[in-house]
Amino acid sequence: MVLSSILDAHAVRVINSVSSKKRLLQDIAETAALIHGLSARDVTDALQARESLGCTGVGHGVALPHARIQGLTEVRGIFVRLERPLEFGSADRQPIDLIFALLAPTDAGVDHLKALALVARTMRDVDLCTKLRLTTDVATMHAILTETPTRGSQAA
Repeated sequence: MVLSSILDAHAVRVINSVSSKKRLLQDIAETAALIHGLSARDVTDALQARESLGCTGVGHGVALPHARIQGLTEVRGIFVRLERPLEFGSADRQPIDLIFALLAPTDAGVDHLKALALVARTMRDVDLCTKLRLTTDVATMHAILTETPTRGSQAA
């Protein structure tokens, strides 16, 4: 599995600011509705339900919200870079500015876990995160995230 198979070029966004975690999840859901034809309400509800189990802020300014979505046929990603970091409740208490959301079919099984592991490894790459933070161009961000097919297997 490679990020280019999960992340559509149109599913990369820069958001100036959001007022809350809830609003961020709604913005992600609206992007999912636009790009993947999903119900924004269903995606918001699923992301919030997952978040209620435990914060998906993984530290160092990164969050990986994820949920299983009824009607989705393959694992899909949405990447958001916030220009103004948001308090998210991460374990390291640092606000987040890089968000890679994963949406998976309800019956995705191991594919969801493989995708989540790939995204987590990718977003632990300090150099990659620095590059993402230095640009506001969505095409450049998409290229950074998808340029190296083996990126997910490098840093562990």
